[in-house]
Amino acid sequence: MHYQDALAEAIREAAAHLLAEDVGPGDITAQLIPEAQWATARVITREPAVLCGMAWVEEIYRRLDPSITLRWNAADGDRLEAGQCFLEIEGPARRLLTGERAALNLLQTLSATATRTRHYVDLLDGTGVRLLDTRKTLPGLRLAQKYAVTCGGGHNHRIGLFDAFLIKENHIAACGSIAAAVKEARSIARDLPVEVEVESFDELDQALAAGADIVMLDNFSLDDMREAVKRTAGRATLEASGNVDETTLRQIAETGVDCISSGALTKDVKAIDLSMRITALEKR
Repeated sequence: MHYQDALAEAIREAAAHLLAEDVGPGDITAQLIPEAQWATARVITREPAVLCGMAWVEEIYRRLDPSITLRWNAADGDRLEAGQCFLEIEGPARRLLTGERAALNLLQTLSATATRTRHYVDLLDGTGVRLLDTRKTLPGLRLAQKYAVTCGGGHNHRIGLFDAFLIKENHIAACGSIAAAVKEARSIARDLPVEVEVESFDELDQALAAGADIVMLDNFSLDDMREAVKRTAGRATLEASGNVDETTLRQIAETGVDCISSGALTKDVKAIDLSMRITALEKR
């Protein structure tokens, strides 16, 4: 399935799942409000953030009631200031309230990933090094968080186990050697990139000799990364991994590696603090 098609399907599935787990057989508290009551809602952020999740929110409210209208004052990838109203919604009051938590849960999580990514990308400014995500995503939100990374200015590594080879220690042990593993990968799918994770200069030399497209330097020291860059001399893309945070990111980039991968972009982000304020209008 094409990535855009897969993302669209993931959006539909996520919206359906979130509404099913939250609403269940029905929103009993919303029944306190007259069916004909109309309302508007303003969604604000209480802290600076990078927005992400528009399509998910639109799908949630489309499923609840197609008469609901959403007016966005920002787009995915835009920076938001604390106190900024970035979304205005109008429609039946019951439906606005029923969709509130599902919508905010998605927005606060995806915006958190986009915000963390933008922060890291800003730290890399001027180095030319690409920031990559990993498969350490929240369960059920793989494509959503991968999309959020791109909204923050980062790049996607593998989407899953199917779109690139990443040969690690256990694969090498099972195949007998790095050379054998790379050769087997080429025989299985010549059109897919082959990456080898290495933990020493000897393994780096083997990966380069085997013709790996990408070599992941796993937990190399800064000095060893610089040496790896010299040894590689452009024969493969070098990816740094391990011990990556905002205090080490710039130093790693300045060793000369091509890209840096970080699980922190997706696996342990802190949700953005968002709020929805509803105002009742005349009944319709």
